[in-house]
Amino acid sequence: MAETPSFLKVLKGETCSPPPVWFMRQAGRYLPEYRELRAEKGGFLDLVYDPPAAAEVTLQPLRRFGFDAAILFSDILIVPHALGQDLRFEAGEGPRLSPRVDETDLGSLSPSLERLEPIYETVRLVRGDLPEGAALIGFAGSPWTVATYMVAGEGTKEQAPARLMAYRDRPSFELLIERLVDTTSAYLIGQIEAGAQAVQLFDSWSGSLAPAEFDRWVIEPTRRIVDRLRRDYPCLPIIGFPKGAGARLADYAAATGIDALGLDETVDPDWAAKTLPRDLPLQGNLDPMALLAGGPALTDSIRRIRGAFSGRPHIFNLGHGISKDTPIAHVEAALQEIRA
Repeated sequence: MAETPSFLKVLKGETCSPPPVWFMRQAGRYLPEYRELRAEKGGFLDLVYDPPAAAEVTLQPLRRFGFDAAILFSDILIVPHALGQDLRFEAGEGPRLSPRVDETDLGSLSPSLERLEPIYETVRLVRGDLPEGAALIGFAGSPWTVATYMVAGEGTKEQAPARLMAYRDRPSFELLIERLVDTTSAYLIGQIEAGAQAVQLFDSWSGSLAPAEFDRWVIEPTRRIVDRLRRDYPCLPIIGFPKGAGARLADYAAATGIDALGLDETVDPDWAAKTLPRDLPLQGNLDPMALLAGGPALTDSIRRIRGAFSGRPHIFNLGHGISKDTPIAHVEAALQEIRA
């Protein structure tokens, strides 16, 4: 039998040295092979909904760098697209969703869950071609973060439209979150059934909420998704990434039941190592700007993170997505230092 990938060992609580490593957004615009395929296929969604192309993009960084895990090439807004919102990506401006939830009756959106089928096929294709020793991560956006886009129709400063709706119209916002919990759970189960060996929930905007709202819209929906996945897949690892949670990280980990906790670049590694449970696998948390800068700043940052998390379950990663301007040589240098 093939040996269990080190990435999965760490998620089960083992300590590996050197730690397994993958980078958020490791498949993307900083890679020339990605840019070439994107130019051939057209827009971003054309790639996402083309399983052979999406599988190729998912595997590109593993072929080039030998990362210990692949993460599905997709987007967190596939779920609202499947729920009936139109999704498009404007050049230089990011995603746009319509109609906005704050302008329409949520019940008027017509779910098109068949839009998720190409994503599952991508997972199947990647799993079939995964290099030995590597693992495959599925993912979804957490309900709060996805809801912020659905309410405003785009990314917004401080997520004000969604925060305001959550205060002004609790019943409607609760209905939206409930719909997202159900759909996201089913979506992740579909990825697992297709071959994902772990899943990650991205809550990119969790840091914008007041404490009670964080409990209501970040912790509770995440807990419900984790509970739903546990019913069918009790042993499958779940990573939570509540960006900006700061001092609430321990509460989030304990209350949601996730198996591993992703740390963004604002978290002090020494604080995290001392404060968070010793047996909780941690993932992170190199500043993407340090990777972009390269040189001594990159080396020093890596050594500090490695030192802080030495002797505990740790997956080396970035604190957020890799910058599109990151030189290939800097990624190579980072991996050499991490694996030294």
